[in-house]
Amino acid sequence: MIRMRVDFFAESLGMGTSMVVLMPQAASGIGMEGADATNGPGTTADGVPVLYLLHGLSDDCTIWERRTSIERYATEKGIAVVMPEVRRSFYCDEAVGEKYWTYVSEELPELVARTFHVSTAREDTFVAGLSMGGFGAFKLALNHPDRFAAAASLSGALDLPRLDLGDSSGHLFERVWNGRPRTGTADDLVGLLGAVDPSSVPALFLDCGTEDFLAADNRRFIDAAEQHSVDLTSRLRPGDHAWEFWDQSIQDVLDWLPIRGR
Repeated sequence: MIRMRVDFFAESLGMGTSMVVLMPQAASGIGMEGADATNGPGTTADGVPVLYLLHGLSDDCTIWERRTSIERYATEKGIAVVMPEVRRSFYCDEAVGEKYWTYVSEELPELVARTFHVSTAREDTFVAGLSMGGFGAFKLALNHPDRFAAAASLSGALDLPRLDLGDSSGHLFERVWNGRPRTGTADDLVGLLGAVDPSSVPALFLDCGTEDFLAADNRRFIDAAEQHSVDLTSRLRPGDHAWEFWDQSIQDVLDWLPIRGR
């Protein structure tokens, strides 16, 4: 893998920001059987498949590398990984702050397509994330189903209108929403399940621990998906809101992704 920390100016944010990008490389280091960037699974003349991998509320664009072996896992699949930074925005255009939803849904994929040799075809584009990032992944998939072949949420905050972060939220709700409704909006994922055409929705994967404080939110999402005939691969298994859980989850997600030619 070629690993890059990319620093750049984001027009939609009006400031500089960063992302970490992993690109497949034809290489054979000791103990590794690297995927060939030109002949690996899913590779086309237009570029390699790409996974947008989203961080949680307390994290940044480096966290997936520091807490898991995502580089090694992605190497085995021959897939590029883009890990952006959105701070504590909940992947929203903040009421008092920056336009992170515009950034992650519009500007970021355009920048990635111009800069890296990744495919922009729907069938080669995936998104996943944990906690706040799980919400972001399903928000992208449900609001832009034409862009993604699959999306995965790991311990996601999937029922935002009911979300209660207790003392850990600080001024988050005031800064991000400032009294704006969350029900019936692009942030209401459970509500969106009843508004989308089930046949248009990307493949969805949900994983959450039964001891996770967000387990009830995930159960409500599972029930709503079943009610509205939205195809969802889900599992609730023993585990908490912790990296030991997500490190296994992301490996399972990569195995599940419908990467062409695999």
